[in-house]
Amino acid sequence: MSKIIGIHGSDRGIRLKRIYDEPAASDGFRILVERLWPRGLRKEDAAIDLWLKEIAPSTELRRWYGHDVARWPEFRRRYEAELRANGDAVHAFEECAAHHRTMTFLYAAHDNEHNSAVVLRDFVQRLMTSTANETRRERHPSRRPARRPHDRR
Repeated sequence: MSKIIGIHGSDRGIRLKRIYDEPAASDGFRILVERLWPRGLRKEDAAIDLWLKEIAPSTELRRWYGHDVARWPEFRRRYEAELRANGDAVHAFEECAAHHRTMTFLYAAHDNEHNSAVVLRDFVQRLMTSTANETRRERHPSRRPARRPHDRR
């Protein structure tokens, strides 16, 4: 089952979906976010628009996590650190969001709540939200004068 999270505006979003689920027109731009090709799936049957294996967790992190839910909080922390250090791959998502109203991150894991696509979606959403907020501030700077230390409100 796919889930949608808004990017900036209620008509934009990031969906999560298992690569093995049937493609749908509502998926929008389909991005495989796995480092390894999913087992048992032929490339011609995958219906993906982009494979960004560079954005997936490192092999070392993926092996360390091993889908052990007890390691989930630490996995999230480590993977987000990898994402912050991977500016080129993250920039690819900014480009996709600029051109596609809906993106679907495709993953292979059985666990829909504890997988790298969940972390990636949350990370990209925060990135897109902060970018949208910065753009709004640039367009509409505050007209209030800066507060001085002795001002009381």
